[in-house]
Amino acid sequence: MNKLILTDKDLKKLVSNICRELAVENWKPDYIVGISRGGCVPAVMLSHYLDIPMHPLKVSLRDGGECVSDCVMAEDAFQGKKILIVDDINDTGATFNWIMNDWPRSCLPNDPNWTSTWNNNVRFAVLVDNLSSECLVKMDYSGIEINKSENDVWVEFPYESWWNQ
Repeated sequence: MNKLILTDKDLKKLVSNICRELAVENWKPDYIVGISRGGCVPAVMLSHYLDIPMHPLKVSLRDGGECVSDCVMAEDAFQGKKILIVDDINDTGATFNWIMNDWPRSCLPNDPNWTSTWNNNVRFAVLVDNLSSECLVKMDYSGIEINKSENDVWVEFPYESWWNQ
């Protein structure tokens, strides 16, 4: 397996790419949701740049972690608030799929309008988008794209081992 080691400079460039994509579309969310842990760093950076609030959401599927439902975010999404959900990587798609299953369960689970929420008023941004992920929706914004089915690569972000640099 190959390793892609990203630096602080790379991190800033990837977040800048997302900012540029947002500007081109002229889309500004009401708030940003940072997926803890990895999504909080780019979410805070975007929050400062766009001058809008950031709220963390705990979705930890790896290593038997826990996930916390947020009914307020679900209601906001359903009512049409613009929300940008940010993570560091769309690896398998499991994190975003969990949110897309959890939020409707929290707020009007049988309403067909949920399908028009995703990639509309609720959008997704990642630093690294794995094109072979099994995510139910496409990423709206990404810093870079990889395809793990063609090149199995482990991505290491600068905040994961900053003490070794």
